[in-house]
Amino acid sequence: MWLKLRSVLFYLGVIPVTIFFGLVGILILPLPRRWRYFVITRWSVFTLFWLAVTCGLRWRVRYEQPLPATPCVILCKHQSAWETITLQMIFPPQSQVLKKELLHLPFFGWGLASLNPIAIDRKAGARALRHLLSAGKARLQQGWWVLIFPEGTRVPPGQRGRYSSGGAALALQAKCPVVPVAHNAGVFWPRNAMRKEPGTIDVVVGAPIATDGRSAAEISAEVEAWIEARCAELPAAPQSRAP
Repeated sequence: MWLKLRSVLFYLGVIPVTIFFGLVGILILPLPRRWRYFVITRWSVFTLFWLAVTCGLRWRVRYEQPLPATPCVILCKHQSAWETITLQMIFPPQSQVLKKELLHLPFFGWGLASLNPIAIDRKAGARALRHLLSAGKARLQQGWWVLIFPEGTRVPPGQRGRYSSGGAALALQAKCPVVPVAHNAGVFWPRNAMRKEPGTIDVVVGAPIATDGRSAAEISAEVEAWIEARCAELPAAPQSRAP
């Protein structure tokens, strides 16, 4: 019961702040993208702070190598809403590939639009891939990293979705490396669950994976193997309840 009450307190704090930043997101749309990104990611800073205060949920990150100085494609495991927030704190300014329906959400979507995302129509098939490749390449050339969740949707811990090769194809076309990311956020903040478990989420940022002279399928397979192997090494239950 106490965990549920703490989760309710978390949302009672986040909802009004989200409304505020949603309105701000509309007002600052005329500003340069970098300025908008800095302003709206203050929402992420607050949300992670409030998550730690109310739910006792924190995080730590381990880098296998220092991040490259030039933009890359980030391919991350998708288990929770948590990583969509926290990766903004781990990597340089980035454009997140997301379904366009999210931009239509009141307040949240308005703020999201200011973060320079790449919104795609998942039902568009080949047209969606072409848009990803053209918009993603443009963002990378402009100095933005590109964040993609290759499974496309949140997958419970211990399971894996079908990995799309779109992110690998983008990196190949843009001639940039791929940086894989593994984590266990779904253990603490499950999909479609209000309750949040206290503890520490582990994030592992892998060494850049070269793309020159390789196929998108080969790159995607290496990324999938690395992510799933690292996820299997991370705690599969909150520390306080681990067997």
